[in-house]
Amino acid sequence: MRFRRNAQLDPSQVSDRRGMRPMAVGGGGLIGLVVLVLTLLNGGGGGGGTGLELGGGAETGSGTALSAECTTGEDANQRDDCRIVGVINSVQSYWQDTLDGYQPAKTVFFTGGTNTGCGSASSAVGPFYCPLDSQVYIDLGFYEELRTRFGARGGPFAEAYVIAHEYGHHVENLLGVLKRAQQDRDTGPQSSAVRVELMADCLSGMWANGAVETGFIEELTEDDIRDGLDAASVIGDDRIQEQTQGQVNPESWTHGSSEQRQRWFLNGYRGGDLEACDTFRARTV
Repeated sequence: MRFRRNAQLDPSQVSDRRGMRPMAVGGGGLIGLVVLVLTLLNGGGGGGGTGLELGGGAETGSGTALSAECTTGEDANQRDDCRIVGVINSVQSYWQDTLDGYQPAKTVFFTGGTNTGCGSASSAVGPFYCPLDSQVYIDLGFYEELRTRFGARGGPFAEAYVIAHEYGHHVENLLGVLKRAQQDRDTGPQSSAVRVELMADCLSGMWANGAVETGFIEELTEDDIRDGLDAASVIGDDRIQEQTQGQVNPESWTHGSSEQRQRWFLNGYRGGDLEACDTFRARTV
């Protein structure tokens, strides 16, 4: 995946808190905090036993100056953080053209932990979207963990898939899907929790299908798509359970199996639309 050299990046879509220290840190889990967030939305915020206490404290320290360092597509081709800025710009450009009434959402870069509208979070939770402040949060060190801990091949598009997935949750929030899903706290291959995640995978595939047309990305190759599918595979519930527990328990799934995640990404990538990505309308996912 390469960016158009002269593409103009908009780093204002990112709030860079790297090097800043939150007043309190808590939480835990794997990629995507959406299940925890749904608990917060369902009345669990402010000390509701979720593992996150609403922060409210300021962050100390100083962030970096992306505005001076990430200005063109060539910067995105040269620097990892600028590449993620370019992906965010592309994803949001796509949804502004695709979804009526789309409201941009910032991404927050942080290191170690940060305060969010959903509470204080540590890097251990992985990338996540908080619907209470409509922001995506990511410690960029997660991408190294994706390779070393989860065994992904990595690559620029694998990283882009993660960001596009989280913006898929933002689209779900704008469509009211997250509020619908919060009514159920079930788990398992056909659960609301899994359907939320698979819909976000499908929406990320939709972006991938139109990524070049946004004007930021020069090309996506079949190897790029394979890297994205590989990333989707390694964070499947079955794959993670096999690695961490030595056995697979489908009834406890909250994100979907490797096969489900790959299949729904491809549903979006192969020309799917919002209706086709609505996993809550599907009899089985």
